[in-house]
Amino acid sequence: MGAALTLVRQAQITMLVSIVLYAFAGEMIARKPAHDPDNALFHALSLVSITLVGASLVVRRTLVLPSEALLRDRFDDRVSVSRWRTGYLFLYALCELLGIFGLILRMAGFTLANVWGFYLGGFLLLLLYSPRAPRAAVR
Repeated sequence: MGAALTLVRQAQITMLVSIVLYAFAGEMIARKPAHDPDNALFHALSLVSITLVGASLVVRRTLVLPSEALLRDRFDDRVSVSRWRTGYLFLYALCELLGIFGLILRMAGFTLANVWGFYLGGFLLLLLYSPRAPRAAVR
């Protein structure tokens, strides 16, 4: 379990840093558009982002939480450890997409005031879903 926990924490930290780098990269390569950016893209990515947040809740509830419950009883169960690790990595990939959407929108010509919610949402969800090592239940 220790190696899986280390891997998941390293992935979380890497993805947190990458979202910050997306924000910096978006500011460095942002361009002044000749015309207003397409609002349809903004609305489409906003809808997809809301769906991703819902999907992250489903992934946590269906993969991570049941695996944590099993690992409380049997700490060395390889299948449960694998499912727990996979659940967190998939969860983090969904959160990372929010930051990528912010970068895409920034490159499309939207202002930082328009896209900061994507960066912040992905960053905060990654923090919220910090991995916890399942502890044996006190009996």
